Amino acid sequence: MKCMQLVSCVAVVAVTALTPSVLSRTQTAQDREAVRMAALDYVEGIYNVQPERIQKSVHPALDKRGFYRKDRTAPYVEMPMTFDQLVNLAKTWNREGKRDTSIKQVAVMEVLDQTAVAKVTASWGVDYMLLGKFDGTWKIMQILWQSPPPGR
Repeated sequence: MKCMQLVSCVAVVAVTALTPSVLSRTQTAQDREAVRMAALDYVEGIYNVQPERIQKSVHPALDKRGFYRKDRTAPYVEMPMTFDQLVNLAKTWNREGKRDTSIKQVAVMEVLDQTAVAKVTASWGVDYMLLGKFDGTWKIMQILWQSPPPGR
């Protein structure tokens, strides 16, 4: 029995030791940059009234859900959004060029060979994104976002 426990323990240690190197091999610099560019296309597509950048970076089966506040004292309201609604938003959100587009941060949190996680901070709040790799192209599949929290 002790032999089996020892074998199990060695197996766990071996898998744990190998996991970081396996993950690092799946994160290529090209993939990290492609994920960053997909997230950047998303935020700049909305900021710069370029819906074609949304179409390039977002999967048509997008599931986007957010929590919006009209102002810092108002309660959050849940806002679901489809791909088509996001494309239309990109056509109109800053059409007059009067919106604050100075806040733009993209953080690539993790990239594996088929999936990735990114975070975008924009004037409307924070978006957490799940991306998938489809035919060699990174596409945003899911977004969970919220307006800036109190005090920010």
